[in-house]
Amino acid sequence: MSHTAEKQISAPSLSTLVVDDEQLAREELCYLLRECPGIDLVGAGTNGLEALQLIHAHEPDLVLLDVQMPGLDGMGVVRRLQNQGGVLPHIIFTTAYDQYAVEAFEVNAVDYLLKPIDKSRLQVSLDRVRRLVESRLGAGARIEAEAVPQAASRPGARTKLLVKQAGRLFLVDSEDVVYATIDDGLITIVATMIEGQSNYRTIEELQSSLDPASFWRAHRSYLVNINKIKEVVPWFKSSYQLRMDDKKHTEIPVSRAQTRRLRELLKL
Repeated sequence: MSHTAEKQISAPSLSTLVVDDEQLAREELCYLLRECPGIDLVGAGTNGLEALQLIHAHEPDLVLLDVQMPGLDGMGVVRRLQNQGGVLPHIIFTTAYDQYAVEAFEVNAVDYLLKPIDKSRLQVSLDRVRRLVESRLGAGARIEAEAVPQAASRPGARTKLLVKQAGRLFLVDSEDVVYATIDDGLITIVATMIEGQSNYRTIEELQSSLDPASFWRAHRSYLVNINKIKEVVPWFKSSYQLRMDDKKHTEIPVSRAQTRRLRELLKL
C-alpha cells in the first residue's frame, strides 16, 4: 500500500451537517457529500433553529449552512453559537447570491460556496476544513465559539482578508499582506501571492481590523506590514522610503509625521 493511500485511510472523517430550507438544494448537497471521501454526514436540517439543535446534538466538525433561510438565517445561527459559547464547528456558507460574502468572512467562515455547487469546488473547501481540523488535533483543541467575539473586539483579531481579483473573491492571510493603498476611494491590497481590491471603505477601517503590532500607517495613503519591509531607503530632508517585499519591490513614502515613528519602530 502506498504512503498516500495510508494517509487517506488514517485521516479522520469529518462529521458534517447540512442545513438548507430548500429540499432540492439540501438533497443535492447531501448527495455530493456522500460522494466525497472522508465525510461522515450526520444530519440535515431545514432551518436555523433546527441547525442549532443538530449542532448541539452532534457537535460536528463542519456545517454547510445556507445563508438565506426564513426566521433565523445562517448568519444568525453562527452569531448565536458565538454568544452561547462552547464548540464552534467550521462553517461553509452556501447561497445563490454573492453579496453575503463579506459578512460571511466577518464571522470567520472557512469558505463561501455559490449555488449550484460544483463538486470539485466543494472538495477544495472540504480539504481546507480537513487541514484546519488536523492542525488542531495535535494540540487537542478546536476553535471555541466564545473566543471569536473576544478576538473580534480587540485590534488584531482579523486573520483573513477578502480580496477581489478579476471578479473572484479570495481569502488572504493577514500575515501575507505586504501593504494596502487607497486611490480615489478604492483600497488595493498587495499580498505575497495576489493583488486585488478590498471591501473596506477607508484605510482607517482596514487598519482597525488588523494587528497594530504588525500594521503601521506609514503615509496617509499607505498601510504597511512592518514584517514585509525589505529595506529602508534614506530620502531627502531626513525622510525615508520603504522598499517592500512584494514582487515589484514597491517603494512607499514615509510621511514626515511618521518619520519619528519609523525610527522608533526600527531603532534607526
